[in-house]
Amino acid sequence: MLDQPMKLIEHLPFETDEGIAPRGRIGLIVLASDYTIEHEWRQIFAAAPGAALYHSRIYNDNQITPETLRAMEPRIRDCADVFLPGAKMDVIAYGCTSASMAIGEEKVFERIREARPGVACTTPITAAFAAFDAFKARRIGVLTPYRADVNRIVADYIGARGYKVPVFGSFNEESDAVVASISPASIRAGVKRLAQEGGIDAVFVSCTSVRLAEAAADIEAEVGLPVTSSNHAMAWHALRLAGVDNAMPQFGRLFSLKL
Repeated sequence: MLDQPMKLIEHLPFETDEGIAPRGRIGLIVLASDYTIEHEWRQIFAAAPGAALYHSRIYNDNQITPETLRAMEPRIRDCADVFLPGAKMDVIAYGCTSASMAIGEEKVFERIREARPGVACTTPITAAFAAFDAFKARRIGVLTPYRADVNRIVADYIGARGYKVPVFGSFNEESDAVVASISPASIRAGVKRLAQEGGIDAVFVSCTSVRLAEAAADIEAEVGLPVTSSNHAMAWHALRLAGVDNAMPQFGRLFSLKL
């Protein structure tokens, strides 16, 4: 038996289906230093079968400054280019909140579309604005981990788009590695502190390294306000842009809303 030649059977018949992404292919550009966003998106996408998530990583400096954020712009195109070469992508998301504001959303979209013309795009701040509108919220409490000069970019950018920021809180931490280790209890306490100030319609937690998505619904029940974050809002926005509009209330108010 051992001396028998291998029998080769070729051109076996097969059929095809829509694969794992009948509801949409979504690409996520992740910061090299990000510990959190893929974990939170996997949790959310598990509740949206048929929407497939693909990700690539973009080099960034671990220290978050206006200069290191802007330095990512020329690297975006190549990261968008590696998603399923030759295949159609439905949405591509760029996963850095502060860089999206330091660079500008439209410039981010231009770099993505250099590689993938016509693709629907989002960023954390683009998604946050869509979330504020879905909440019908105009007065936003903002919580970030950033240092003061980055916080200034965030506050000015949100204000320039017609929203008010009556209260702004920060942990004032520069390192992504440290930010990713800020406990969910600390995030919850920060949101509650902003909500106690009153005069706001919603709370936005900025930064893709921050862990909030799993606790959003519980925090909303505590503070009586809609709550979202960079990862939370962008996952919702990417799914909605892809046409995935089923309600997932376990992730909070936002995931019961359409665009």
